[in-house]
Amino acid sequence: MDDDNLTEHDAEDIGHEIGEHNIEVLGLDIHNPVFAISAFLSVALVVMTMLFQEQAAVIFGNLRTWITSAFDWFFMIAANIFVLFGLGLAASKLGRVRLGGEDAKPRYGYPGWLAMLFAAGVGIGLMFFGVLEPVTHTLNPPLDIDPANVDAARAAGMSAAIYHWGLHAWGIYAIVGLSLAFFCFNRQMPLTLRSAFFPLFGTRVWGAFGHFVDIVAVLSTLFGLAVSLAFGAEQIAGGLHYLFDTPASTFVKIVLIIIIICIALASVVAGLDKGVKRLSELNMALAGLLMLFVIIAGPTLVIFSTMGNAVVDYIRHLPALSNWIGREDDAFFHGWTTFYWAWWIAWSPFVGMFIARVSYGRTVREFITWVLIIPTVIGIAWMSTFGGTALDQLFTTGYMGVAEAVPELALFKMLEQLPFTGIVSTISVFLIAIFFVTSADSGSLVMDIITAGGKLDAPVAQRVFWCLLSGMVAIALMLGGGLGSLQAMTICIGLPFAVVLLLMCVGLLKGLREEQNPG
Repeated sequence: MDDDNLTEHDAEDIGHEIGEHNIEVLGLDIHNPVFAISAFLSVALVVMTMLFQEQAAVIFGNLRTWITSAFDWFFMIAANIFVLFGLGLAASKLGRVRLGGEDAKPRYGYPGWLAMLFAAGVGIGLMFFGVLEPVTHTLNPPLDIDPANVDAARAAGMSAAIYHWGLHAWGIYAIVGLSLAFFCFNRQMPLTLRSAFFPLFGTRVWGAFGHFVDIVAVLSTLFGLAVSLAFGAEQIAGGLHYLFDTPASTFVKIVLIIIIICIALASVVAGLDKGVKRLSELNMALAGLLMLFVIIAGPTLVIFSTMGNAVVDYIRHLPALSNWIGREDDAFFHGWTTFYWAWWIAWSPFVGMFIARVSYGRTVREFITWVLIIPTVIGIAWMSTFGGTALDQLFTTGYMGVAEAVPELALFKMLEQLPFTGIVSTISVFLIAIFFVTSADSGSLVMDIITAGGKLDAPVAQRVFWCLLSGMVAIALMLGGGLGSLQAMTICIGLPFAVVLLLMCVGLLKGLREEQNPG
């Protein structure tokens, strides 16, 4: 598949030509006004957050708490709709629609495609929460289950962890990714958020409304990525301190961010195929080897038993976990679930657009299966392996290392009880770092495409700009102490974006029906 072919279209059909609002300056090919406004607001929001740290922390902290509690019902309903809508599309006749047309051929094989999906989506999250969440939710189980009932608490705890990283999380990404892929590859529209609303708003998406949607998508991606880079640096610094007693100082964390960004820049320059694809495949290979090691070196029979039980328990607890009526487990419901849904939704422009970018040639049914179901299965296996091992250590030997550890050390404390701790933990730190590199690279790609008006072949320098900016924002916020405020602000973006995603479902359904029954 040639990228140039993806931008060819009949402008009369949609009232717009890809790149028609772009301006060329200093060797760049940027959308006017999305690029300029996005860059200006990025810098302005960072400066304001740093100058008014205390005020920002109070305002955004209170706003986050209000949104996740007052709109818990809305986030829960929306997340359920996304899952059911995706599964419904896959099972229907619309599942036969191919992204790019009947004759389109996939650019990437299944292994490379899945690797990129996972690396951009939740790979780093599973490294961090794969041990932490099963243990945390078992000791503090949801659904008012008595923690003294170990078997019930363990089943609910594992189910809760899988729930947050399973169908509902990927359902959010799938809707955005499928919508963007369809309207770009089948309707030859720009690969930007605004294109998904063409069936609903027509040519108005090329005006102020579309500019607003794309700008918010850029800001959400940039700040979400910057926060992740900063927190990732803290995790890596904590791991290095644990392994080698290196100082976990701010200076070390900044150096780590710079290293991650430098490697990401090399990947950016190398391009999608030679950069992010190869790093993603390396990630998946190392993650697979790490999981295999834990299975062999850990309580093998317990892990396999946990996998089987986890599937049954997840299905059994799914209706209750997905229900928002009469919930009294506020600490879990608001502190974890609605927080996650708001965060996933805020991140959906980034992950969804990247998934769309690499999914040319797949059918809708293939897309839903590989974006929604396969990652859920992998998540169950991962949580069962790492979380199951940690729970076995806790209940069989009484080992409290994971339960008492700070969050960023949960994985390392679990590995501490297995052979070759130093070597495996070092590999884990390297794996975490590469996951962040792929996130920075793919995030830069997404921001570049949006601010280039949907062009897929914009100058590399633009992607370099966004990669550097995300690193500088992370460093600035780390120095200025504004990370918490920015994280809360990003979550707040999830509320209006949930409405946007619901409208996407309507537009996508209309578009797929027209594709299935032309004329």
